[in-house]
Order: sequence, then structure tokens, then C-alpha cells
Amino acid sequence: MVFAAGAGAALVLSARLEGLARAGALVGAAAGMQLRLACNLLDGMVAVEGNRRSKSGEVWNDAPDRFADAAVLVGAGYALPAFTYARELGWVAALLAVLTAYVRLLGGASGLPQDFCGPMAKPHRMATMTAASLLSTLDGTVGLPKGAVLFAGLSIVAVGSLVTVFRRLSRIVRGLEGR
Repeated sequence: MVFAAGAGAALVLSARLEGLARAGALVGAAAGMQLRLACNLLDGMVAVEGNRRSKSGEVWNDAPDRFADAAVLVGAGYALPAFTYARELGWVAALLAVLTAYVRLLGGASGLPQDFCGPMAKPHRMATMTAASLLSTLDGTVGLPKGAVLFAGLSIVAVGSLVTVFRRLSRIVRGLEGR
């Protein structure tokens, strides 16, 4: 969560910076997103491979991911003051990211295997936002408005997450009806 919060803060900060300072903030945000994923992978490996699972492990595995998603996606929305409704888009993308996890867990609570299908599961969201952050360092050099690539990435995450929610829901319904 610390790396995700740092990524979100770096995104917000990037809106106030220009040139190399802005590029540095965007690269820092991308690094924070990837470090967040690495930590998520490592804590799961330690729990499973090290036989360190706890009774509440599922809560500690999943809940921080939802806060981390929100930190990055909301931060991206606030990084785009020149774009109308960018803040709202960040919040919508965060809500939809949380819904993808909720629907996955709903399937599991219904007795089905948890479905991690995409197109916008957690690794896909972070890959999209990492790429958008890195590519956004080039906005001005290719004639795009500051933040255009980041806005496009956030839009892709929102739409892809909505598709993922409906796709997972339909697979859950089919699974339950097929029992």
C-alpha cells in the first residue's frame, strides 16, 4: 500500500511539474506501481511457500489491494487538471477496480472457483497505468496535450474494468445455473 500511495502522490505531483521534473514524477509513479505488484507477489509467496498462512490471511491479502488500486487510479484522475471530468474518471476507475474484486469474491462466496478473467484484472490495470505513466513523459514531444496519454490509460482501465465486471458476472451466473 505504501508504494501505491507513493505512486498516486507522484501522479498528483506530476500535474504541477514540467519537463524533467514531471518525467521524474511519472517514472516514480510507474516504479511505485510495479513495486506494489512485486510486494503483493512476495507476500503471497511467503504465506504459501513459507507455510505462514493465518486464519485472517485472505483479508490481509485482498483488502490492501483495493486501497492500492484506489490510490493509483484516483491519483491519476487528480493528475489531469486540464481534462474535464478527469477526477471523476479516476474515481469511477477506482470503483470499477474494486467491483472487479468484489465480483470475483462473490463467485467464490457462491461456491465457485474465483474467476480472475480480464480484460482488466489487477495486473492488467497496473500494466496499463504503468505504460500510460511512462508514455505520458513524451506527451509534449509528440504534440499531445500534457497528460493525454495518462487520460487515455485511465479511460482504458475504466472501460476494461466495466467489461471485466460484466464478464465475471456472466460467468458466475452460468456457473451457478449449470449446477
